[in-house]
Amino acid sequence: MTELYRRHRAVTPAWLATYYEEPIELTHGEGRHVWDSQGRRYLDFFGGILTTMTAHALPEVTKAVAEQAGRILHTSTLYLSSPMVELAEQIAELSGIPDAKVFFTTSGTEANDTALLLATSYRSSNQVLAMRNSYHGRSFTTVGITGNSSWSPTSLSPLQTLYVHGGVRTRGPFAHLSDADFIAACTADLEDLLGQAGGRIAALIAEPVQGVGGFTSGPDGLFASFKRVLDRHGILWISDEVQTGWGRTGDHFWGWQAHAEAGPPDLLTFAKGIGNGLSMGGVVARTEVMDCLGANSISTFGGSPITTAGALANLRHLLDHDLQGNARRVGALLTERLRAADLPVVREVRGRGLMIGVELVDRAGEPSAPAATATLEHARALGVLIGKGGLAGNVLRIAPPLSLTTAEATEGADLLVEALRRAQDELPASTPAP
Repeated sequence: MTELYRRHRAVTPAWLATYYEEPIELTHGEGRHVWDSQGRRYLDFFGGILTTMTAHALPEVTKAVAEQAGRILHTSTLYLSSPMVELAEQIAELSGIPDAKVFFTTSGTEANDTALLLATSYRSSNQVLAMRNSYHGRSFTTVGITGNSSWSPTSLSPLQTLYVHGGVRTRGPFAHLSDADFIAACTADLEDLLGQAGGRIAALIAEPVQGVGGFTSGPDGLFASFKRVLDRHGILWISDEVQTGWGRTGDHFWGWQAHAEAGPPDLLTFAKGIGNGLSMGGVVARTEVMDCLGANSISTFGGSPITTAGALANLRHLLDHDLQGNARRVGALLTERLRAADLPVVREVRGRGLMIGVELVDRAGEPSAPAATATLEHARALGVLIGKGGLAGNVLRIAPPLSLTTAEATEGADLLVEALRRAQDELPASTPAP
């Protein structure tokens, strides 16, 4: 145990997870690479949990932050801010939500909290629909709508939550169905659930691609089918774009656009990538929903001059360099190279763009968290940092900055395949059935 890790363990909660048997300290980064305190360089294929969206030490962002820091760091929403207004204008236009307004927060958790406050106030109801296997944050409110027991430490909640099928395509009672029949079955389940719920439902909150859940999703069009049902009941749709937003999926700028036949969501939450490491989140909603609160409210840190200045520079870089298109092209290459390895330890390689999940199993075909843990360790030793998730903790999460080059994708894929081979070789032999 390093001295820094010993000190960390002494003063932080036992439940504050760190990666690796011997956790590392990252001291600096550039582009798609980071360095640890021992001087070791790594390809960063996780980006601080999908947060370093464009690149480490992106010159435009560091310049914007430095210049703003030299003027003023903080004011609060009690005062006007040009960077905040300009960023809000751009996000409102990009959101696809008509007559949109934007409220900035400091994290995705807080963004989802705000969306739930708006939806429950607008609908005068504390009943919420959420997806099974979902994750929406670590606050008391968002834990109460998280359908993944690994990340939900209490059943207590200010909300009454009902969980809907559809977040996982390849497991569960509808996995054997065609895409069209899967959507029909999940929609019928939603209709049945609404028929049994007492009172009004405020909203459905859903990730277009479940992040912590292991980069799982239903078929394209699932939430369009859901929205037609929701609209008949006046129920709002909140699209949690904290991990899927800003072009990461390649095919679309927002995850909800894969389900666009029924129109945009009523509310959209965002965070992570827009700040490129700066602490930023927010909610977009149509005006009548955003303005529904009957009490005063401000944000001390949300939309601060320094975070919005950095986020503006980051967003401009993303759009000017078509990083969404790069995510689509390079992500397809990375996905195909991982699939081509055809290793027994890999049950499925899934995802979109630069949001790739690799589900691992043991020799009997059962979910294997040890295989995921071992792969993380081997990948680190080979010089690649990745994440993991899934309900059973058996899914590798791969989400590099969207500026990843073809050469870096090829190098990283080769190293990950080698890490998977090493983890596979370490799996215990399967026990014959009695």
